[in-house]
Amino acid sequence: MRFATAEVEGVERPVVVDGEEVLVLPSTWPDLVSVIEGGQPAIDAVRTALPGLRRVVMDEIRLVAPIRRFRRDILCTGWNYWDHFYESAGKREGQDVDPPARPTFFGKAPDTAIGPYDDIAYDPAVSAKWDYEAELAVVIGWRGRSIPEEKALDHVWGYTLANDVSQRDLQRAHGGQWLKGKSIDQTMPLGPWIVTPDELGDPQDVRLECLVNGELRQSASTAEMAFPIAKLISELSFGMTLHPGDLILTGTPSGIGNARDPQLFLTDGDEVIVRAPAIGELCNHLTHAPLSYPS
Repeated sequence: MRFATAEVEGVERPVVVDGEEVLVLPSTWPDLVSVIEGGQPAIDAVRTALPGLRRVVMDEIRLVAPIRRFRRDILCTGWNYWDHFYESAGKREGQDVDPPARPTFFGKAPDTAIGPYDDIAYDPAVSAKWDYEAELAVVIGWRGRSIPEEKALDHVWGYTLANDVSQRDLQRAHGGQWLKGKSIDQTMPLGPWIVTPDELGDPQDVRLECLVNGELRQSASTAEMAFPIAKLISELSFGMTLHPGDLILTGTPSGIGNARDPQLFLTDGDEVIVRAPAIGELCNHLTHAPLSYPS
């Protein structure tokens, strides 16, 4: 199945996507996280309820980020494609490191998340180096700590797409810690929906692409990951509990703007598409927003 969150008649509701229509889930589940937290019984109940659910055509709803309620920061993986790691060698402004022997993790603030077709907030007063990063994202469905690698995928509820828009100058400006350069408000498109594992198939055989103004900038298979998804979950959960609804970004392939010669950063009005045939497509435009002013 494909689960999403949609604004239906002005109210956000969890939905199941069926072609060009969505089926609106009953108030038993106020949001998609409540479905995820319900585990297999909730999924079984949704399947049973499908024939009687209200159908609404896509043109009459607005898809928002599938997950809107986060219990913690978004969990992210850096340098998880070797081509991406090596393309940035010498371009990290004095922060070069040896190839990592284990996954590199960092956090990203929840207020970054926006819908699959929403505008990406852009303010040149905040950063001069806005970059794109196409990523496969994993949604955790079952609680676990110190999860063995061979059981890690059993804890996955589904998969979605993310664009980890980054501000490279901020990423370098705070002691080599990436939180600030990855956490600017309203900058991470997510969606368009969450695809359950039974529908996706092998998560290590997903083709990821990113286009900027129609130009293909990134294209890779998740088979090229330095550390596969099961390894990421196992390493991240070692001594640390993962909870239903946790979101894990799995890294971006080569082709980022910061690594190009000359560098190609995003600016106001640019269109960025992140897509994977097995999942769907994000399509977003950078639009000037007053991020540098108090809220």
